[in-house]
Amino acid sequence: MSDQATTDASATPTPGGRAYRKLWFWILVAIAGGIVLGLVAPGVAKNTKWLADLFVQLIKIITGPVIFCTIVVGIASLGNLARAGGLALRALVYFLLATIVSLALGLVVANIVQPGAGFAAAPSPADLKQAQSQMGNATQDAGVVEFISKDLFPSSFLGPFVSNQLLQVVVLAILTACAISMLAPALRERVVGAVDLISKVIFALIRIIMWAAPVGAFGGMAYTVAVFGGGALGNLLKLMVTFWATCAVFVVVALGAVAAWSGFNVFKFIRLIKDELLIIVGTSSSETVLPRLLTKLESAGASRQTVGVVIPTGYSFNLDGTCIYLSMGALFILQAGGVHMPVGTQIALLALMVLTSKGAAGITGAGLVTLAASLQAFGGEFFPPEAISIGIAIVVGIDRVMSEGRALTNCIGNGVATMVIAKLQGERDDARFQAVLDDPRLVDEAMLALSHGSTRDTATEPAHT
Repeated sequence: MSDQATTDASATPTPGGRAYRKLWFWILVAIAGGIVLGLVAPGVAKNTKWLADLFVQLIKIITGPVIFCTIVVGIASLGNLARAGGLALRALVYFLLATIVSLALGLVVANIVQPGAGFAAAPSPADLKQAQSQMGNATQDAGVVEFISKDLFPSSFLGPFVSNQLLQVVVLAILTACAISMLAPALRERVVGAVDLISKVIFALIRIIMWAAPVGAFGGMAYTVAVFGGGALGNLLKLMVTFWATCAVFVVVALGAVAAWSGFNVFKFIRLIKDELLIIVGTSSSETVLPRLLTKLESAGASRQTVGVVIPTGYSFNLDGTCIYLSMGALFILQAGGVHMPVGTQIALLALMVLTSKGAAGITGAGLVTLAASLQAFGGEFFPPEAISIGIAIVVGIDRVMSEGRALTNCIGNGVATMVIAKLQGERDDARFQAVLDDPRLVDEAMLALSHGSTRDTATEPAHT
């Protein structure tokens, strides 16, 4: 390792050494400090949300460019559109099956537990005002034609980056990658190399920004505890516990079974990405860890092509936690209003949500907007406008607490999907993957090597301590 790399490593969480030199240690300290501040001085803690918002804003600056560069390099470097199409097809089939399972699980649990039965609380005026805002956003985004023309395809090349429309960035990146793939081999390699070089600069920027993660986690946790802690969660505690328990069941049972079939342990995988999960706990957004997750999974043994296609696409098409939230939230609103929906109608609602869930990006609050849009699209006697408005107003009070469960499940689901699809593609270094699962410290060395511009092959060679 060069002197420069050694110097940078001293400022980066390292595989060995003391805990205080690791990012996850400071995130834990920040989360604990936020909890204490929220309980001891809630008045002060309510004014700390801007710290979490600022961190999310910093991440948003680079999320679009990261997704674009990663997809372009991932697809164009294959040099074969048929091969890229096979990868995309496997990913989309996997995403569809995962969506159906997560939505169905949410419906089943909500029918059994019935968290909304006997609900007697009225939403506050502030919650009603926010619900009307969410309904307005949902109305603008509702409909298949509007989704395709406004949400799926960009109106300009730079527009998606300016407005941070991740789904449009994905579409734009795929089109660009296909165009590059059709160039002559020598020219294609030069273009891919240039884009890859830009991505190296972006990932170096990510390493700097990630040191602000503890600050964002502190502000987000302090605000959450101050606003929603203690008795404020009273009437909605059952829904929250049911939702979090359902997410846990999905991760352990459904994703655990898929991971075991693919040859790895889901608990070891969760330990591997614990840093990213801790950041999500503090910020309630899976978007904040997208750039870091891309690098970590590639360093853990998945090919750059697979990671570059599956992760960015999964952030719009494989939101398992959001799907659980959608089905459970819809039935909770029905139960809270004393309305019974037949099983056949519930299946029709599930089929609709298979489509509407694909427009939810991994940003805090997107699940709430998607829920409102789904209920409006279904409409009819079960979801008249006034019932939707009141229902969303009830749920919005705990949406931030629910958002953390959504984001955590989404992150784990996309990580598992990447490693499973990489195995199906024959593009997973199993020896490397098992090594980092047994000792997650090894992946830090490979991540550091990638950030300094090392090649994919060098980065995935088994590290030694």
